[in-house]
Amino acid sequence: MVVRMRHTSSHTRNRRSHHALVAPAVTASADGVAMRHRVSPTTGKYRGRQVVDVESKLAKKAAKKGTGRSSDK
Repeated sequence: MVVRMRHTSSHTRNRRSHHALVAPAVTASADGVAMRHRVSPTTGKYRGRQVVDVESKLAKKAAKKGTGRSSDK
């Protein structure tokens, strides 16, 4: 038979002390506030350099969306 013991409230609270949510780290940039170590989704820049061509990505997405099958047939 298994011995069952009650966990005290202090034990439960000690365990739950590590469950707190941590706010994401943000940095002030020329575009406003941005998450650290991430490319800006609006400009495609990272640390002042252009690394992603956002306009071409949006054009490609729009072209792909336009050529897809329509579901209202």
